[in-house]
Amino acid sequence: MLVLTLGLQACSSVGAGIGVGIPIGPFSVGVGLGRGGLSAGVGTGLGPVGVGVGVNQSGQVLGSAGVGASTGVGAASVGVGVGTSTVLHDPNRPQVEVSPAAPVAAPAPGDGAVQWRDAQGQAVPECRVQGRC
Repeated sequence: MLVLTLGLQACSSVGAGIGVGIPIGPFSVGVGLGRGGLSAGVGTGLGPVGVGVGVNQSGQVLGSAGVGASTGVGAASVGVGVGTSTVLHDPNRPQVEVSPAAPVAAPAPGDGAVQWRDAQGQAVPECRVQGRC
């Protein structure tokens, strides 16, 4: 099945593409070529509504949803739709490292004060915690 799609993205840009999809049960596995280059994905739909997950040639994993209509033209199907997509994973985006919070020492017996420590475990004076020294 050959499908021509016109989509309206979440960032308000218009794109056009062409792709081939093979129905496998309730899903369709396909390859497409559009403004962003070559992509492959899997999708499903009910009536005019469809959702899918795909991977583009940059390695980005995208999730998408849309609504559209198509009609048969000979052995092919030609359609028009609008939808939105979002990047679920980008291997080129720097990963944010999350460091665990430094443990706080228990107050000395009879002292009620808290001893603050930095990421290396060194004691931090209270005036520095409060920004006074």
